[in-house]
Amino acid sequence: MYRTVDDFLRDWKNSSNGTIQVLESLTDDKLDQAIVEGHSTLGWLGWHITTSTAFFADMVGLEVTVPSEGSVPQEAAVIVQTYKEVSEKLVQEIKQKLTDEKMLEEVDQFGRPTPRGAILRDVIHHQTHHRGQMTVLLRQADLHVPGVMGPTKEQGNY
Repeated sequence: MYRTVDDFLRDWKNSSNGTIQVLESLTDDKLDQAIVEGHSTLGWLGWHITTSTAFFADMVGLEVTVPSEGSVPQEAAVIVQTYKEVSEKLVQEIKQKLTDEKMLEEVDQFGRPTPRGAILRDVIHHQTHHRGQMTVLLRQADLHVPGVMGPTKEQGNY
């Protein structure tokens, strides 16, 4: 759980930069890559990370909207650009509206009181989870796998 705004913002910078690296590896022709048919695709996962960031922000009382919300875009660049916009808006909203004291205040999370700082930790865990799924699909699609949390096999030093 985050107790200070600065602690969250430092972690968010690293986490969102890692997510951007993964999203920038997407290509239009591979957005439909799934582990098996009927499962989450690269495009869906990238869009889900983007839209869920706004969802988590809403839970803590922030106004972050997805500019082109709707079905999964068919262009990888749209997913990347929208994520960048949502991420920046989240940072702006936090800087303007949250204080260290508000990080400890409890709000509703699916029917249970939860500190804002805990929900903001969940948004990072959530995107890290889906980013991991995406790296497996990137490798299956023969796309670049960035070394977000350490070197990848393709980068050597593995």
